[in-house]
Amino acid sequence: MFKEFQSKKGRKVSEIFLALCSDPPDVAALRRMAISEGGLLTNEIRCKVWPKLLNVSTDELPPAPGEMLRENSKDFQQVLLDVRRSLRRFPPGMPDEQREELQEQLINIILQVLQRNPQLHYYQGYHDIVVTFLLVIEHRLATALVEKLSTHHLRDFMDPTMDSTKHILNYLMPIIDQVNPELHDFLQRAEVGTIFALSWLITWFGHVLSDFRHVVRLYDFFLACHPLMPIYFAAVIVLYREQEVLDCECDMASVHHLLSQIPQDLPYESLISQAGDLFVQFPPSELAREAAEQQMERIAASTFKDFELASCQEQPDTILRQRFRNDVRHDEHSRSILSRPRSSRFMKLAVMGLTVALGAAALAVVKSALDWAPKFELQIFP
Repeated sequence: MFKEFQSKKGRKVSEIFLALCSDPPDVAALRRMAISEGGLLTNEIRCKVWPKLLNVSTDELPPAPGEMLRENSKDFQQVLLDVRRSLRRFPPGMPDEQREELQEQLINIILQVLQRNPQLHYYQGYHDIVVTFLLVIEHRLATALVEKLSTHHLRDFMDPTMDSTKHILNYLMPIIDQVNPELHDFLQRAEVGTIFALSWLITWFGHVLSDFRHVVRLYDFFLACHPLMPIYFAAVIVLYREQEVLDCECDMASVHHLLSQIPQDLPYESLISQAGDLFVQFPPSELAREAAEQQMERIAASTFKDFELASCQEQPDTILRQRFRNDVRHDEHSRSILSRPRSSRFMKLAVMGLTVALGAAALAVVKSALDWAPKFELQIFP
């Protein structure tokens, strides 16, 4: 078994370096490698692949921060407090001198990105994402990657208000409803809302997972996918804990307490596979109206921006749906899934059947990522 694992790992490493050495690099293949079982395997490989996934040139790195960076920053005091509280994010046993140096670099990266992009606003939890990059990649390249990430994947979290973040959270319940109406109805009766998943979403789970290996595995996945993939992963965590939730008292305090305590022993590879499958089956454009309706329930008047989401993503999601449906025409079992009754038990079996391997779903998710990734022209929530 060990030899088989080593052989499989060796083949994947070879495929990754073959994609890296292509001229130009085969980004679609790198995305498939990042999504598939095991992700990018090592931090040494991540140093080479993450810049490709974010379309960042390693030859054009940001300049060293200026001497007045901290004095001129309105966010310095808050960033300093958050970084000082981030001790648990550094590997156990790291020498104090090394950790303190990394914390200083962490502060500089955050302030430099904010200085270079005044349209961005700092939020608590942002440092959890930045420190993940800093622990994998040297600080100048980490600055470049974080800047690209902040102006694209994380852009909506960095608005002056939390309106866009709340809107993204509104996708959580519609995804759960598509898969397990019984669980969805229970959560609605408990009036638990979605705030339990806020820290998951805005830190890409970096704040809530204690094992750094699991964190970087998820970052491989998220960097290779559509920016909304973290909310799909949040949904599959809740779905995975179905029985725990249904056994809980149906009230807000009990359910919120249960869900906010995320298990550390999750079956990550299985959940990653399920999240990819659900994205293909229920892409954001198909859930946009339900998410907007949830927003309307919480505010006095809706805005047109909720529906702009459906418009700006119509083309790539149409392609995703067409690809997925073309694949399932050759699969009788999958065809029955698409015409399923709204049955919790039936849908769970369908998802289990689809998630044996990523297969066509992985290809469709990669296609979705490639539709917007190379030039990063698309804003998910303008």
